[in-house]
Amino acid sequence: MRAGEFEPVRGVEDLYVHDTGMFATDEYGAVYVYDAERPIVIDTGTGANREALFESIEAIGIDRDELAWILPTHAHLDHAGGAGYLAERYPNAEVRVPEEGVRHLVDPEALVAGTKSAVEGQWTYYAEPEPVPEDRIAGVAGGDRIDLGDRELIVHDAPGHAPHHAVYHEPEADVVFTADAAGIYVPEVDDVVPTTPPPQFDLEQCLEDLRLIERLGPDTLCFGHFGPRSYESTLIGEAKRAYVEWVEAVRQKRAELDDDNAVVEHFEAASRNVDYWTRERARANTGLNVRGVLTYLDHVDEIPAADVGEE
Repeated sequence: MRAGEFEPVRGVEDLYVHDTGMFATDEYGAVYVYDAERPIVIDTGTGANREALFESIEAIGIDRDELAWILPTHAHLDHAGGAGYLAERYPNAEVRVPEEGVRHLVDPEALVAGTKSAVEGQWTYYAEPEPVPEDRIAGVAGGDRIDLGDRELIVHDAPGHAPHHAVYHEPEADVVFTADAAGIYVPEVDDVVPTTPPPQFDLEQCLEDLRLIERLGPDTLCFGHFGPRSYESTLIGEAKRAYVEWVEAVRQKRAELDDDNAVVEHFEAASRNVDYWTRERARANTGLNVRGVLTYLDHVDEIPAADVGEE
């Protein structure tokens, strides 16, 4: 699948994944379209390539007055930046987002400023978000259910990546939309890459979010980056280990260099060997993740264990 295209999610009836072409990397940005009785779009991309998403929704067979829900998993603009544009195009769709994200989508000014500061030159891949009208949006929290007519999504809070983050479980098809709660699954290396952005990444809570996904034990995981894959418990165990090892690596390098800018530069230089996305994106993503861990380390005394269990 290439940028602007969509395809069915294997093993899940009526579910499609659209590639937004985010950061000029095929399959990096995944938006899910569920053609249920009350259709829903889960995540929205940055908004920069929204016309291709509109075309995919139309090709799937959902008319402009039929879309019922727009459901970002969290307020980060690579997942919610297109929400206002979708709300404008689909007049009957209601926007739902974890409660702490509502204010950011109604008035995105602070979120835009924070994102520009965090992503720096990568802002060129974003669109200036359109505000979501207050009468079209409401918050959701753990235990809430999104009515799709012939099925429903169950909301689970997952605040390790950010306090405005949730995962959504559709029990009938046994699919979980993980967003960033399980990291970034990279098919090219068949592995999970941690995503630890500032300012509110929390390792201990992130590990609990991974345990939540283990407890749900779905058939399919729909990652926010690089798309869906079948669930395997070993994958979640590997993700927990990857997060703990990544945080420990940053902690050790900080102790060695005693200069946070030097720590960021060290890991950015190492990212040159990453070849599953562009060099520009590898460097930017690594720098963002290092800064998130450094902020986290400022507030903790001890790094929790991965608790991967028997393998």
